[in-house]
Amino acid sequence: MTTSSIVVSSVAELVRAVQDTGIRQIVVSGELADVPTLRLSPGQVLQGHDDDAALIFATGIDGLQLTTDNEVHSLHLVASSDRRAIHNDTQVESLGRLVLGEVTTIGQVQILARDKVRSGHVEVAGLDVVSADARAQADRPQGFGVHVLQGAFTLWNMQADAAVVISARLVGLSAGRAAAPVLGSGIFVSGAGFEGGRLTVSLLETGEIHSDGRIAPGTPDMITGGVFTVFNAFVDTVRNLGPVVTYGQNDMVLDNWGSVDHWVAEEKITSYGPSGIGFVNFGLVNELEVEAPIETFGQGARGFNVYAGTVNRAVFDRITTHADGAVGIQISQPIGYLSVRRGLETFGGTGDSLVKGVVLKLSAIALSVKPGGSAREIDIDGGVTTHGDGVAPLEMLGVVGRLSIEGGVNAKQTH
Repeated sequence: MTTSSIVVSSVAELVRAVQDTGIRQIVVSGELADVPTLRLSPGQVLQGHDDDAALIFATGIDGLQLTTDNEVHSLHLVASSDRRAIHNDTQVESLGRLVLGEVTTIGQVQILARDKVRSGHVEVAGLDVVSADARAQADRPQGFGVHVLQGAFTLWNMQADAAVVISARLVGLSAGRAAAPVLGSGIFVSGAGFEGGRLTVSLLETGEIHSDGRIAPGTPDMITGGVFTVFNAFVDTVRNLGPVVTYGQNDMVLDNWGSVDHWVAEEKITSYGPSGIGFVNFGLVNELEVEAPIETFGQGARGFNVYAGTVNRAVFDRITTHADGAVGIQISQPIGYLSVRRGLETFGGTGDSLVKGVVLKLSAIALSVKPGGSAREIDIDGGVTTHGDGVAPLEMLGVVGRLSIEGGVNAKQTH
């Protein structure tokens, strides 16, 4: 294997270098504009020479295509926001080991295992997707009555064969800005379906995430997630080290259809749109720790939901909702232990909310255990409070083994 390295400072030099399979390392000096789509040869490394190193791709095209055993380091990659800044060639047999380190993009980062790709490992150590619009990507997971829009960062094993396993370690991912969220989902990791190819992730660690699906009102069968572990994704640990915020209709903040051993959110979880849920679970979570408040502002935007699967242990700081139909906690499946440290409070009345692809009328009950739902133990400090007219703080239609509420159960009418 060759170890030759070259420094490039023009588009022509860059294009020649990526086409030369004998060049192992390509170092970009400065900012190069109007760059065509580039395809790295297997084994090639592309990196920036200094902080100013950037590739600005021509308008309306995809940017950098990865093949097998590629690495990209310390580089700004700028495509049109509705194109892919980084994607992969699905006509190679393996991703090998793909590495992204300290990379900033405008445009989606999309890595798919489909067509001929049947193996590989993806390593991310610092990726900031400043701006991206993934809404036009037609491939969307489907389940529970809805389709999921892809994310600014999308890693998806689409192989139907259950023997195909893609592995990953994803650290330091951030997406969007408070005044300019990414469009679509934020961080999206998925296997092929409820059966089929799996994605195994040892660690998924995110910084600040801002996303908006821009889903049209009255669209019940489409959702997004700020951080979304989709079906057949098996994740050892998810850590949300920065705030995760969603802004639009049906934009879940944290959503799990997969299997997560330990999920920790260290900063605030916020939803501004209708039917956007703070944390919604349709899969398996062993331990969930939300160490900062969950707060929702949109109609029907619940705080925490378990609609399918289960959560063995869930610990929350505080959950607050502000609109009609916005239930605080809703449990529709058996779970284990649940606690809230600083209270559960809702400010809304009765209104529409999206449930499994169907719009239903819900009241903003603070703690709702539905028929078929149960909990081994529930501990709430700081009280359970509703403010909507005629809205009960508690709804117990399932079984709770032990319920402890410190701070009272309060129905405070607004009139």
